[in-house]
Amino acid sequence: MSTRNLLVELFVEELPPKALKKLGEAFAETLLQELGKDELLEPTSTATRFASPRRLAVHVANVRSQAPAKRVRKKLMPASVAYDANGQRTDALNKRLLKEGYDNFIDGPAASLVREGEGSTEYVYLDSEEGGMSLAFNLDLAIKVAISRLPIPKVMTYQLHENCEQPGWSTVSFVRPAHGLVALHGTDVVNIGALGLIAGRATQGHRFEARENPLLIANADSYEAQMESEGAVMPSFEKRRAEIARQIAAAAAKAGAGVKAVEDEALLDEVTALVERPNVLLGRFDEAFLEVPQECLILTMKANQKYFPLLDASGRLTNRFLIVSNISPADPGAVIGGNERVVRPRLADAKFFFDQDRKKTLASRVEKLASVVYHNKLGSQLERVIRIEKLAGAIAHRLGADVEHAERAGYLAKADLLTDMVGEFPELQGIMGRYYAAHDGEPDAVARAVEQHYWPRFAGDGLPEDNIGAAVALAEKLDTLIGIYGIGLVPSGDKDPFGLRRHALGVLRVLAERQLPLDLPQLLTLAKSRFAPEMLADSVALDVYGFMLERLKNYLRERDFALDEVDAVVSQGPTRIDLVLPRLEAVRAFRRLPEAEALAAANKRIRNILKKTEVPAAGPDIALLQADAEKALFEAVNRLTPRVSSLVGNEDYTDALTTLAGVRAEVDRFFDEVMVMTDEPLIRNNRLALLKALGDLMNQVADISRLAA
Repeated sequence: MSTRNLLVELFVEELPPKALKKLGEAFAETLLQELGKDELLEPTSTATRFASPRRLAVHVANVRSQAPAKRVRKKLMPASVAYDANGQRTDALNKRLLKEGYDNFIDGPAASLVREGEGSTEYVYLDSEEGGMSLAFNLDLAIKVAISRLPIPKVMTYQLHENCEQPGWSTVSFVRPAHGLVALHGTDVVNIGALGLIAGRATQGHRFEARENPLLIANADSYEAQMESEGAVMPSFEKRRAEIARQIAAAAAKAGAGVKAVEDEALLDEVTALVERPNVLLGRFDEAFLEVPQECLILTMKANQKYFPLLDASGRLTNRFLIVSNISPADPGAVIGGNERVVRPRLADAKFFFDQDRKKTLASRVEKLASVVYHNKLGSQLERVIRIEKLAGAIAHRLGADVEHAERAGYLAKADLLTDMVGEFPELQGIMGRYYAAHDGEPDAVARAVEQHYWPRFAGDGLPEDNIGAAVALAEKLDTLIGIYGIGLVPSGDKDPFGLRRHALGVLRVLAERQLPLDLPQLLTLAKSRFAPEMLADSVALDVYGFMLERLKNYLRERDFALDEVDAVVSQGPTRIDLVLPRLEAVRAFRRLPEAEALAAANKRIRNILKKTEVPAAGPDIALLQADAEKALFEAVNRLTPRVSSLVGNEDYTDALTTLAGVRAEVDRFFDEVMVMTDEPLIRNNRLALLKALGDLMNQVADISRLAA
């Protein structure tokens, strides 16, 4: 049994660029897992994955040519059935051994019969040594499993290639037609097949720049070097991506001081999946196009042409862009010129849309939203706009912001959906609304809010910059949450077609991070009031509030707060989201105090006691206090309550919890010396009332019982 390095390559027609990275990762990972399950890998085995537009490949170090033999025990039957009274094998046992592949079975090192008790019954077992299967056998199965588990976005069906076993006689389903399979164990070809292909050592290099095609791979370890030197292909996705990034940075530096390319990780992944041998070139377009908003030009260059636009030192778009070419001619002029000719009509279209859109004001488009359905149960976009307009004004009033500006921004917020530019590039909604509002002479605050009412659009995105923008953003998201949730379209599992989780997180982030003093349940009730009563479930505001508290927990955990700290605050059903983070910081500071653990445990004990019995509504009566320990606790609670309540009222949560640490001695003494559940009803109820007062005092900031181990 020899151990050598293994190479497997599947050569196909151009793979979907947006899926290539995941396809390469999945192919290598599954193949490695399957070989490991078959015990063909050494402890030192590692995998190197390759993925280019026309190939998926993996190099695995230290792969055995055959799996090791192993001892297997199989339960056959009870000993009373297997042997007669004289200890001889019965026909039943002989037939079973024949079924297992043993004719005239004789005990020996290869296989033996073993009798062992299991409970009160003795059974007969067959111990045998099974030889490990060959690499060819296991790899043939492993590659089929790897292919079947690829995250293929869309399968296509095609006839077998002419070089396959049965060309034209049967069909194959795969992401793209496959034309070659390489499988090398060291220098030896592994006899396997997949997708109608028989493995060999021949593959294809670059379509135009390879030294020769087909390219014969000498051994598993020479694959990458041969592909680069003879095939003109960089097969490693990661190395190719890094090379493109390096060339982009170098080309931008040559373009001028402070010039840099637009950063877009997704675009970088996509162009990496489009080229086999990257060559970054510099192109230009007419400066007249710079009159168009740069977001439009950047988007059309990235989305349609896969270019990297160049920005100057101040972040303004220049009239230059970078092309990631798949060829490296001696004179790149033709390639650059061709790309410059192609991009011109794209930019001309953007300029045409921009000029046409400005011939009509945003306000003149709003009424036409009546013909655009928002949802068949929730009416048109115009009805939605009217709800957002009034809700934004009400929120702005609560924030002390300009109500007129907030309502105007809410009224105009969706008007750019009817513009040609947004019709062509939906990603620009809001952005174009800002440009067109500014062109129409709307106040700057209104124009900004028209764009920022979509913010935050995704995790980590920016927040509205002022209270007018925040009011419109909250109104739009709350209207969506209440409306969609209220007609029963609740997210489940990974299904959330209306992005309610994203909208909920957006509301929470705006309230928390902009520290807006707004009551969330009141906002939800206010949003519900804008809908006709018969449209939504009566409990929708409360239901959405519960839904948002779950999102709040996730949001806080992602900010590195411990789970029990989050539960301590969120379990109390906070309504002022802007106060949640300060409360959590206070809880975090409190748990570092030496008294924290004991007080949390005591609070948990109080909770458990009060759960099991009915607590009197009246507070503790000083006349009914008997033990010195309960008198001391009563005095401590009365002494600390005004101080803690004042600190909580002033939102000084850290000092409030720190102050509570001063009651530890009295709490410990009380539980050591006093029996709460005494037989005397008046004394028992008075002690329960004292514990309730203590619990109310300790839990004004958070339920600190949640911090107990």
